[in-house]
Amino acid sequence: MSKALEVAKTWLSPEYDERTRQDVENMMKNDPAELEECFYKNLEFGTGGLRGIMGTGTNRMNKYTVAMATQGVANYLILNFKNPDQIKVAISYDCRNHSREFAGITADVFAANGFMVYLFDSLRPTPELSYAVRFFKCQCGVMVTASHNPKEYNGYKVYWEDGAQITAPHDVNIIAEVKKIVSPSQVKFGGNKKNIEIIGTEVDDAYLKDLSTLLLSPEEDEQYRNIKFVYTPLHGTGVRIVPAMLRRMGFENIYGVDAQNVNDGNFPTVKSPNPEESSALAMAVERADETGADIVMATDPDADRMGIAVRDGNGKMVLFNGNQTASMLMYYILTKWKEAGRLNEHTYVVKTIVTSELLAAIARKFGVRIYNVLTGFKYIAEVVREHEGKDVFVCGGEESYGFNVGEYVRDKDAVIACAMVAECAAWCASRGKTLFDFMQDIYGEFGFYKEGLFSVVRQGESGAGEIKSIMDGYRKNPPKSLGGSPVTKVIDYMYPEMTGMPKSNVLQFFAENGSVVSVRPSGTEPKIKFYFEVRGDNAESEFIKLKAQFER
Repeated sequence: MSKALEVAKTWLSPEYDERTRQDVENMMKNDPAELEECFYKNLEFGTGGLRGIMGTGTNRMNKYTVAMATQGVANYLILNFKNPDQIKVAISYDCRNHSREFAGITADVFAANGFMVYLFDSLRPTPELSYAVRFFKCQCGVMVTASHNPKEYNGYKVYWEDGAQITAPHDVNIIAEVKKIVSPSQVKFGGNKKNIEIIGTEVDDAYLKDLSTLLLSPEEDEQYRNIKFVYTPLHGTGVRIVPAMLRRMGFENIYGVDAQNVNDGNFPTVKSPNPEESSALAMAVERADETGADIVMATDPDADRMGIAVRDGNGKMVLFNGNQTASMLMYYILTKWKEAGRLNEHTYVVKTIVTSELLAAIARKFGVRIYNVLTGFKYIAEVVREHEGKDVFVCGGEESYGFNVGEYVRDKDAVIACAMVAECAAWCASRGKTLFDFMQDIYGEFGFYKEGLFSVVRQGESGAGEIKSIMDGYRKNPPKSLGGSPVTKVIDYMYPEMTGMPKSNVLQFFAENGSVVSVRPSGTEPKIKFYFEVRGDNAESEFIKLKAQFER
């Protein structure tokens, strides 16, 4: 507490505006617990950037922490590219409170450092920012978003010149530069406005045009253009671009959820704007029942994640999880590539280590290489970068509702994912099937896979310590069995010599019957995540036993 108070007092200096100083004084007098949370540490600039609760303090997202982080990034860019006059940066932002303000501050600081800045005229999806980095031949990109986090959060993702989120060595090197900026006095403000170019529809048009080249079934799209879709952006950036993509493909019946088409950082219609949660799709499912729509699609605030619901054999709407959607899309895409004679020794797909092994089984069926990478789409993008010009990336997915196709975007892209779901639906319809039928066919071929996830949330400094203790406990005493089946293998990703991958705080336990449990602290939220996968005819009952084992 004394350390937090000492740091807080520095925020009473004239470097900070009057409102900020008043907030600090109020916490000192009336809320010492909040003061401690806001100042006990600096908001960490992690391997992907910033993410945190908005508010006053060193441990909060605010204009000062954003400006200081931007100066650190700028310093690293100058070290790498030498001539500031030749450095270009693209910036976008989502619907969250203060996102536009933070994007403007970011643009101002980069411009003050002599960079050319391309700033979107209004909110745009994360994948379009990734696209814009390469479209304008930028050295860097920044997306102001906290993705699917609750409304109190905002964030700041950094992209490198390949359009992908930063990875080693740039991630740790940028972190080092950001840590050197300890005061607003070190930040260059007052950038030349001539260095900031406002961009908009020209990028939208180019982005959609390039995504259209990835489509595989234009004849079916045309023939079954009357398929009915409900789409919701959950108040976010997909509100214009996703329907535009679907209409470009020829689909005519696209129904919205009016209350969720409103860009609002308070997300008034949902508890959490996360398409992984069934409650986030509730209004869209209700709209589907009103309109007789066949498929529901929802994207998170920055439109990089997508969730879907489809009608089962009884006409009831059921939600697919991220593993099911990724498996279905991968099977469809590889089928079309095989029919076109495009699969060869140079084509490959990618998944993350916590994503279903069903994707690997599908890749083996088609004779396609599959790479298994650490959790996070930036690692999928890293594989794409390493193979660029030599091999061809077909598609890749992760269980957390992220999917991408082709090489135009180097991050998960809910826009192309929605397009592929729509096209896959038309392709299935041409064969007298639904998406639900298609998923059952896949299970019939490979066996049933049951996946699930639960998280334990622990807030604040004490929560971080508790999460560490949980991981330490599993390292010292790993489970001997999973749901009664003996554990045959344990992988600790803290040891690169064991995995051949970068060091990561993840544990995986593999059982004799094929069950897999993965445990990892979230990199963006105060929680520890448990991932489960069970296979076989008894998967439902085995899954219940396995989940109960780890919920104790």
